[in-house]
Amino acid sequence: GHSFMRNGGEDRLKKGIEDSSDASLAFVVVTGIKSEDEPCSDRLYLARRKLIASAKRPMIVMPAASDWTGCRNSNGRTSAAERLNRIRELYFPEAESLGRRTIEVTRQSSNEKFRSYAENAYWVTGTVLYATVNLPANNNHYRPEAGRNSEFEDRLVANRFWLNRMFALARGKKLDAVVLFSEGNIQPVAEEKGLRALLRRDRTTQDGFDAPRRQVAQLARKFKGKVLLVDTDAPGKGAEAAIAWEGNVGHVSVGARALEVRVSKDRERLFELGKANPAR
Repeated sequence: GHSFMRNGGEDRLKKGIEDSSDASLAFVVVTGIKSEDEPCSDRLYLARRKLIASAKRPMIVMPAASDWTGCRNSNGRTSAAERLNRIRELYFPEAESLGRRTIEVTRQSSNEKFRSYAENAYWVTGTVLYATVNLPANNNHYRPEAGRNSEFEDRLVANRFWLNRMFALARGKKLDAVVLFSEGNIQPVAEEKGLRALLRRDRTTQDGFDAPRRQVAQLARKFKGKVLLVDTDAPGKGAEAAIAWEGNVGHVSVGARALEVRVSKDRERLFELGKANPAR
């Protein structure tokens, strides 16, 4: 099995690492290195990297919106893009996970055209391809102000290429499933009458997840296996995390919990959720 957890500060991270130290876990995916109210400093980034690297299990780190999108410099201007690039330098210089035991991963930065996007990584365990996709929870970091969306637009292109690549690999290797980890909930099984319809009526609001949602749906239709999307959105008030399926596409929101996902040999019931542990 493997574990997926959201980080919201040092205490929660320590608790999450402790909860996910089980030797049966093949790897752990950690979303976020700091909370919104913590500083965007190299010192903090490095301290959290050291903590994650001390974990027993292989740790796959994925940036969260709180790590970089709200960062500002001493003049009060946004330093989001610069801070994201700094996180990339500190956390993803090698083609492997963090943790005392590591696993090899392939990063999108190995492609000359997308050298910046080291946070997007994939690895294959058994007959399943796992991949991280940088889709921040704050509407994919879409900025409504005119001329402020170069980061969003460039990352949209990189993510489009990345998703196409993941499904091409899965088809070529005849794998049973693709699992995509993101912070943001792209609502892959959302009904038209839900959020998407509301956003269409409000033309002043652009849905930052519209493009990846459409792309995943299109790619999943051409893929014979299962597609599972895992994100850190809240599963609903009082609700336990559960996988919702529509055709071969499954979706689960973890929220602020460490959740174990087990992969079975039964192709029809490939994914089973373990008990979610509160990441206090």
